[in-house]
Amino acid sequence: MALTLIYLPTPAGAQDTTIKSRREAELLVPRPGRESVKSLNGRTDALDTLDTADPFIKILLFPDYTWKYWKDPRYARDNKLFNEYWTHDKPDPYGVGLSELPDEIALWIVDTLSSYRCPVIGAPSSKFGYRHRRRHQGVDIPLQTGTPVYSAFDGRVRISKYHSGYGNLVVVRHDNGLETFYAHLSKIYVEDDEWVDAGSIIGLGGSTGRSTGPHLHFETRYKGYAFDPEWLIDFPTGTLRHRLFVLKKRYLNASSKYVPESEQEEIDIMEGDEQDRQEAIRKAEEEKKAAAKARAKKAAAATQYHTIRKGDTLGAIARRYHTTVRNLCRLNGISEKTILRPGRKLRVR
Repeated sequence: MALTLIYLPTPAGAQDTTIKSRREAELLVPRPGRESVKSLNGRTDALDTLDTADPFIKILLFPDYTWKYWKDPRYARDNKLFNEYWTHDKPDPYGVGLSELPDEIALWIVDTLSSYRCPVIGAPSSKFGYRHRRRHQGVDIPLQTGTPVYSAFDGRVRISKYHSGYGNLVVVRHDNGLETFYAHLSKIYVEDDEWVDAGSIIGLGGSTGRSTGPHLHFETRYKGYAFDPEWLIDFPTGTLRHRLFVLKKRYLNASSKYVPESEQEEIDIMEGDEQDRQEAIRKAEEEKKAAAKARAKKAAAATQYHTIRKGDTLGAIARRYHTTVRNLCRLNGISEKTILRPGRKLRVR
């Protein structure tokens, strides 16, 4: 097997994660940014390891004749990204104002040194957005307790412990500035400050904390602000939508700063879903009945009758009300030969 060894930059030359446009990002590191990426499958241990010109970068050879670059964790040990705002207890350690962020930030999600694996494949049972006037910070993916949960990308574990409504929580920071949250785990397999690769099992799915059943609560955040993970991942297929993701400030609503500070707030969010569904059904039924009533009222208001007088004919009545004999017969269930009796009412509209 012949491989071309490529010299890759040292940590001091790490890419800038605050690139402000797609074009700038693609010029800096030219790659097919719009190309989707399939989730990694389980893979056996590497058969062999090859050195490159950079002592921190290796090439791993696998039994299925594939290969990938591998970064020694020391590659990023001096990167301020993994040292500043680094706490093991706060979901949001940044405290950055939304006005301090650019309108757009181009982020490489995967590249030749970074892989991807879907944390859990499945259709979300609860999506990102407002629930009970509070913002649900991520998506919920149903699973069976004990299902392996994988790190989506390479990174370093910032939080690995039980945390309020999240239950057993793992937070991983990645070298593009993103953080991913994995909550309600039944078991945690990683520790604070540990380096993980995309596809590393960080824990097992469960229903710890404030949860109505086994599922993975998954969040994506930038500088503490949550945005919809479905911008990045198609969870039913496990596919990563973009190699290069342009994060727009409008994805980061100010209320995204909300993180439940009490268990009761998390209860209000989790246990109110059924009430919301029932309320939506009730409102839909009421709206349906109101619409039917309005149509009936409108039809009744438009209905008009003529009192038959001696000498009236269907033709004369039709001309008077600008309609046709056929329409009069249809409205009244009569034929053109029906005898018109004075004093009876004839519907004309």
